[in-house]
Amino acid sequence: MKDLHSLLPHSMAATNLNSASIFLLTFALLFMVMGHEASNSGQYPVVVSTWPFLEAVRAAWRVVDNGFSAVDAVVEGCSACEELRCDGTVGPGGSPDENGETTIDALVMDGVTMEVGAVAAMRYIKDGIKAARLVMQYTEHTLLVGEQAAAFAISMGLPGPTNLSSSESMDKWTKWKENHCQPNFWKDVVPVDRCGPYHAKDFLGSSHGTCSKTTLMENIKSRSSHVGRHNHDTISMAVFDKMGNIAVGTSTNGATFKIPGRVGDGPIAGSSAYADDEVGACGATGDGDIMMRFLPCYQVVESMRLGMEPNLATKDAISRIARKFPDFVGAVFAINKKGVHAGACHGWTFQYSVRSPEMDDVKVYTVVP
Repeated sequence: MKDLHSLLPHSMAATNLNSASIFLLTFALLFMVMGHEASNSGQYPVVVSTWPFLEAVRAAWRVVDNGFSAVDAVVEGCSACEELRCDGTVGPGGSPDENGETTIDALVMDGVTMEVGAVAAMRYIKDGIKAARLVMQYTEHTLLVGEQAAAFAISMGLPGPTNLSSSESMDKWTKWKENHCQPNFWKDVVPVDRCGPYHAKDFLGSSHGTCSKTTLMENIKSRSSHVGRHNHDTISMAVFDKMGNIAVGTSTNGATFKIPGRVGDGPIAGSSAYADDEVGACGATGDGDIMMRFLPCYQVVESMRLGMEPNLATKDAISRIARKFPDFVGAVFAINKKGVHAGACHGWTFQYSVRSPEMDDVKVYTVVP
């Protein structure tokens, strides 16, 4: 580093400044020099995503590496996953509900402005993350749902209405129906027929319906028996752009065979994802019905704000859930402003993907429970 006195303008150096003035000027110049060096440290941009969704991370990286914003990159990355139908749990054509219909949940959050746009249980529109961004850009709302979300997206130029089912999703639904609609997400109910309609078990007398209490009890299963990566998953992505600004996004077609109208944690800020430009970001995946009760990503970011490192912040957030729901399945990743990242999981082995300037391609990290 140059001698700080040499950085002073000649006229100022020759001026008879008092010691206090020289100290303040020296401090300001030192701050400017150090700030310049930090901005060129090479730690940005960075892309992090749940699971080995390599093409989604590459798509986001191409955008952010070319100088576009973190929000642009998140939308592009999640959109790529929707088009590829990652794991059958993102985008159209997967995860049918009890009626055989596929719906979309998505979210985008700008960690600089703290603006959020989200859609939930959205029908007929395949571009979930783009619809979420439109909500953020063109409304003062945070979340739109159902057919009204679809109508809004179409009015703003997205293609639709589109049938979001596929031959694969309909085949999966048909086999599920043949298996007496098991497993499902009902509890403490009596089905009038093997696949419903369902009534609260205290609502009907013993003479109603065809299923006994014994049949009801036999149908109760652990949540972990029907929650897993290939039927209950989300892409959650965080991006730092070249300026160090951060954004997060998510997209999912929800839990397979969910009760129609169900909204998971995907479009819930603080649960599936959260970002704060002053701290860092978090992404989550897993049993959203359980995880959204704890806002794990908000917890992770706030823990990092208080000085906790990402590895401890993620473990702490997951352990809070596991103490109350020991058989839940889920995971989170975190990245702080320094570019330090980590993940934690419960009930399954979790993988997350990273692309940063020192890497030639995406690297996948594995986290065990």
